[in-house]
Amino acid sequence: MDLETRHLQQLLDAVPQPPEVILLKPITTSTNDDVREIAKKGIQHVLVCSEEQTHGRGQREHQWVSPVGNIYLSTLLNLQTVIDGRLALEIALNILQMPSLRDLNLQVKWPNDLYSSQGKWGGILVEPISTHQVIVGVGINIHPIPKSGIEQRATSLTELGLANPNRIELIAELYTAIQLAGDWFNHNCYNLAARFNHHAAFMQDVVELEHLQGTTQGQFLGIRNDGSINIQTTQGIENHFQGRLRLSSTR
Repeated sequence: MDLETRHLQQLLDAVPQPPEVILLKPITTSTNDDVREIAKKGIQHVLVCSEEQTHGRGQREHQWVSPVGNIYLSTLLNLQTVIDGRLALEIALNILQMPSLRDLNLQVKWPNDLYSSQGKWGGILVEPISTHQVIVGVGINIHPIPKSGIEQRATSLTELGLANPNRIELIAELYTAIQLAGDWFNHNCYNLAARFNHHAAFMQDVVELEHLQGTTQGQFLGIRNDGSINIQTTQGIENHFQGRLRLSSTR
C-alpha cells in the first residue's frame, strides 16, 4: 500500500462505514465503471478516485472533461429508502458543508451541479444499481481547467479561494459527505427545500428549463421538499422533476 492510500485509509478509519476497497489511480476510463465492476463481486463499501479520466461522463451521457490533477471520485451508497432525485441534492448540500469548503461562497445548481457565481466547479452523477444501491460519482475541479469544449462557465476551487488544497484530505471529506448524505436521505431529507434554496444558484432569476415537454422560461422560485423545481411563468407556477436549468438568454 502506498503512502497516499495509507494516509487516506487512516483519515477514513473513524467513518461509520469505511471503504473495504480503496483505489487511488493516476488514470482510468471512468471511476463509476470501476466501482460497478467491484460491486459485482459483492463488495458493499468502495472508494475509487483517479487523477484523470479518459471517458468521464455527466448527466444524460454528456462528456465530463477530466484533465489531470483534479478529483474524479466514485463510491457506493447502500440505502434504506428507495432512490429518487432528492439524493443528488442531499449529496451536493453535504459537499458544501465539508470542512475545507465551508468558508467559500459556494452554490448548488439544480439538479446536480456544484456551482458558484463564477460558474461550475463540480458535478454529481448518480447511477442506480438497484432500488436501494447507487454508484455516486463526483467530479471536482481543484485547479483551473481548459475552457475549450466546455458548454457552460467553469471554474475551480483554487480560483474560488481555496488555498493550498490537500487532495487526499478533500477525497476523505468527499467520501464522508456522501455517506452523510445517505443518512439525510434515509431520514426523508428533512427540510430539504429550505436547506437547498439557501444555497441555490439562480434564485429569483429569469431562467430557462429544458425538459421532456419542451422549454419553460420564467422566474426560478427554488425547489419543493420533494426535490422538484418551481418556475413562475406568465401562466402560473410550473413544477418539474427533471430538466436542464440555465439563465435565460432574454432576461
